[in-house]
Amino acid sequence: MIYDATQCALGEGPLWHPERGELFWFDILSKRLHIKDRHWQFDRYVSAAGWIDDDRLLVADSIGLHILDLATGTTDQVAQIEADNPLTRSNDGRADPWGGFWIGTMGINGEAKAGAIYRYYRGEVRTLFTDITTTNAICFSPDGTCAYFCDTRVGKIMRQKLAEKDGWPLGDPNVWLDFGDTSWGPDGAVIDAAGNFWNAQWGANRVACYAPDCTLTQTIAFPAVQTSCPAFGGPDFKTLFCTSAAVGLIGEDDGKTFATSVDAIGQAEHQIIL
Repeated sequence: MIYDATQCALGEGPLWHPERGELFWFDILSKRLHIKDRHWQFDRYVSAAGWIDDDRLLVADSIGLHILDLATGTTDQVAQIEADNPLTRSNDGRADPWGGFWIGTMGINGEAKAGAIYRYYRGEVRTLFTDITTTNAICFSPDGTCAYFCDTRVGKIMRQKLAEKDGWPLGDPNVWLDFGDTSWGPDGAVIDAAGNFWNAQWGANRVACYAPDCTLTQTIAFPAVQTSCPAFGGPDFKTLFCTSAAVGLIGEDDGKTFATSVDAIGQAEHQIIL
């Protein structure tokens, strides 16, 4: 079940690159991007990425979005996001079906309502949602009709209707799942090809799967307490990866990255269109 034994202080943002056939993930607090047996070190907090082509990723950090050349390690900034706010950093993010990129921010020390969710689309950044403490669970339905996100502090998974033509939000989001009375928090999430919602649940040692009608259909247990974000990958997209965090814990498996076969097929991550 252990995919990589590197103990991340705050493992996050797993991305299966469908062209390279590799899993990328971040250790936010250590300011690193990882693949097996290699990492890229940054000067700022990095947290999420989307793939542009075989050789480049769009990477989110504490001042915006950058193109990372994987061969040279060089970066080129393409958008500023909260660059003038030293109290925040990027957190959860994902490419959408139109080639855009949704990225959430949060306070470096978890300051209440310091974060927001933005969308980068064809060179433009727009603010989508504000007053969020811990942005998480950004993902998209297979048919592109809606997006999901949450504020882990609040514990509610929100569903947002999207425009068919260009993917911008239509109207206000609605509460889809409410975990507000649980002892754990909803963290990163991904949706499989059948529309099921797979959510890493921080403090619960698991990823839980919910059907489109909100029914809990299965849970996958992991040896790390602070499971942070799932991703589907492998040659048939039947492998479920999950990052975790070691911060504040001393367990042997906390902070490691895991992989297990599941009876589901994931979606390939969408390609970023600059």
